[in-house]
Amino acid sequence: MKSFIIAASLLSTLAFAPQAQAGEGGSCHFHGNKPVSEAAVIDCANQRRDSLVKSGKLENSWSKVQHSKMEQIDGSKGKEWKLTYQNAAATDKAKQNLYMFYALAGHFIAANHTGK
Repeated sequence: MKSFIIAASLLSTLAFAPQAQAGEGGSCHFHGNKPVSEAAVIDCANQRRDSLVKSGKLENSWSKVQHSKMEQIDGSKGKEWKLTYQNAAATDKAKQNLYMFYALAGHFIAANHTGK
């Protein structure tokens, strides 16, 4: 009987718990393979840039740099977005360009200074 009460309590808790919703507006977490808008990808890339600055992986001078180019390329698993950021104020001249790669569905793939 005790097991039945515990199971019923758990099921009722799950049944009335609010469902988590991920949307384009406030999050960069996308489900499925439906292509997202260019604006959503740019917003997510800017959030990623800010996160990299905050974590110390990028210099503070990157915090206000906007993308200079956005293009679709052929990636290893199909079409991808490639965003290019250019920062002339970067201390390391070999790292003046930052490239971010996103799947067409908005999923982050990689960020690097080589563009590959």
